[in-house]
Amino acid sequence: PISDIIMKKVFSLCILFLEMISSYGIARDRSGEFSLSSYVNPFIGASTSVEAADTYHGMGKTFPGATAPFGMVQVSPNTITGGDNGSGYSNEHTSIEGFAFTQMSGVGWYGDLGNLLVIPTVGKLHTFSGTLEDPDSGYRSRYDKASEKASAGYYSVMLTDYQIKAEATALPHSGMLRFTFPENKEARIQIDLARRVGGTSIWQTIEVVDDHTIRGEMKCPPEGGGWGNGEGKADYTVYFYAEFSRPFCSHGVWSAEIPDGWERKRTDVTSERYREVIRNARILPDVKSMAGKHLGFYAEFDTRMDEQILMRSGISFTSLKNAEENLRAEMKTWKFEKISAKCRQLWDDALAKITVSGGTEEEKHIFYTALYHTMIDPRICSDVNGEYMGADKKVHRTEKFNKRTIFSGWDVFRSQMPLQTIINPTLINDQINSLVEIAEQSGKEYLERWELLNAYSNCMLGNPAIAVLCDAYSKGIRSYDVEKAYRYALNTSRLFGNNEEGYTPGSISHTLEYAYSDWCMARLSEADKDRFEARARSYSSIYDTDSGWFRPRNKTGEFQPLPKAGRLTEGYGCTESNAYQQGWFVPHNVEGMVQMMGGRKKVLADLTDMFERTPKNYFWNQYYNHANEPVHHVPFLFNRLGAPELTQKWTRDICRNAYKNAVLGLVGNEDVGQMSAWYVLASSGIHPICPGNPCYEIT
Repeated sequence: PISDIIMKKVFSLCILFLEMISSYGIARDRSGEFSLSSYVNPFIGASTSVEAADTYHGMGKTFPGATAPFGMVQVSPNTITGGDNGSGYSNEHTSIEGFAFTQMSGVGWYGDLGNLLVIPTVGKLHTFSGTLEDPDSGYRSRYDKASEKASAGYYSVMLTDYQIKAEATALPHSGMLRFTFPENKEARIQIDLARRVGGTSIWQTIEVVDDHTIRGEMKCPPEGGGWGNGEGKADYTVYFYAEFSRPFCSHGVWSAEIPDGWERKRTDVTSERYREVIRNARILPDVKSMAGKHLGFYAEFDTRMDEQILMRSGISFTSLKNAEENLRAEMKTWKFEKISAKCRQLWDDALAKITVSGGTEEEKHIFYTALYHTMIDPRICSDVNGEYMGADKKVHRTEKFNKRTIFSGWDVFRSQMPLQTIINPTLINDQINSLVEIAEQSGKEYLERWELLNAYSNCMLGNPAIAVLCDAYSKGIRSYDVEKAYRYALNTSRLFGNNEEGYTPGSISHTLEYAYSDWCMARLSEADKDRFEARARSYSSIYDTDSGWFRPRNKTGEFQPLPKAGRLTEGYGCTESNAYQQGWFVPHNVEGMVQMMGGRKKVLADLTDMFERTPKNYFWNQYYNHANEPVHHVPFLFNRLGAPELTQKWTRDICRNAYKNAVLGLVGNEDVGQMSAWYVLASSGIHPICPGNPCYEIT
């Protein structure tokens, strides 16, 4: 169709635009080759602190550990198990529990993963991790903050309680740790098999294969908390196959006898009674294999001064066999520097999708770290042989795409996915294929809005997967079963949408987001195009001409009473926002929205006032709240109001003040790449207002 040809040409011009603003004035490594990874600072955003953010949402919630681009494995320090700490780490914490092989990046809602927690120790064997308040009560260690270093694919720190240097690196399906020990006859490496961010694994197995190899599994269903404290319905098993670089002198298992009937979610596992049971776990030397509710493994060594012992492990969400195969395929050497260099090269290649010139060195650190953070999710979850665990709890094999997971739809449809359509279109095909597979295998036959390892968590709102599909289709990204994808999108819109009167009772957020996804459906549909076009105009059903803004209606159609603070009241018909912020979300019909609101002059004045009242640091606030997603398209609306200089002014100001080369360098949760993708696009000079319409605003 002619429209498809035009859209493809527009999309090609966007890519050409990025190429035009790119050049190769960039850092070089020692060999003289370009080294974009040298600009990556994984500490940017690595704090969950609610005090620093002055809101319960916390800061960036990224992790500083080692991972490969879109890798299954993330080897990273963990400082806390409970609380709203999705990354398992917060920079202000002064002790480390250990180094896990799986992590989430930039999420709230209590998080998940943090599995296979490894800690090197000397002296007395502890079975409990200890607490931030009392690290001496467990195996965790204080650390020297000045010694902590992180770069793309590498992390290191000195654990001062044990005088052990810990280093981490990773490849897509495997990870490696290197520990430099002091001289000690009671040196050991401990593995807490029950550990899980936001809860616990409820069942584990461990088997000693030989004097330097172990393998096992950890079951993590909703009963053990995790994602959304169990409400996210995450249900997965982590399989591992781990080897040590030298034989251990002795080994053993600890087993905590968790009473039947005990709840095992987030607050339960951090309760004093639960901790007491773990402190008193049975220590069982020389056990060859075991299964239980709360297990740990330890390998003991007699170490010389500065002796290095390495541990490497393959990870799989499919099977023990595949965990071993993943390790064998990727880590054929014990040379830590070689593995780290290989990971760094993977990052150099990935980051080379965009090269920049001009700006300061600080801005390049911010830019390439932002680009780095957009390349963590949606991560691969299929193994090197193509096998993956399906939503039907059966093993499937994929040859045409990589199975991916962690789709934070409500966040990422705005900037992260549009960015990937330009620099990683194959990833977009993977993501849509993965969502379609889940819809089919689960029997639910609709596209999930927030997916974690096949779980339909129903987190957040709207139909963001439809937006991602529409955006991809409009740009000619179609390496998936288009008919099946459309069928599931149609089912999604039938199940989740506004009522016949055109609104969702009690909600401004739902009403506006469903109107937008109906517009997306109109772009995908032929037979139902007119019906969806009409539904896309339903945003006007909740606009109150008397008050001059959007208001939620109740089931009988009456507007809900205005609160004292009016449209600035967070939660008044809105999710994680107020009516002032959410009300600008009519991306598919900006002209109609402006006319409804009283015309260009009135809207321009209102929008200008919003930005001028915004705090200079852009932390969580009731005006332009860059710390959360509903407003991320708003600075670009000035273009549509005939004031492009204000789009230029405010996007530059946001880039300058909401993003820093520092731990507190993200004003809100990273949200699985969205916060950083906004920066990458805006600082490159383009950003969409309406994904699905291949038109980019020039910033």
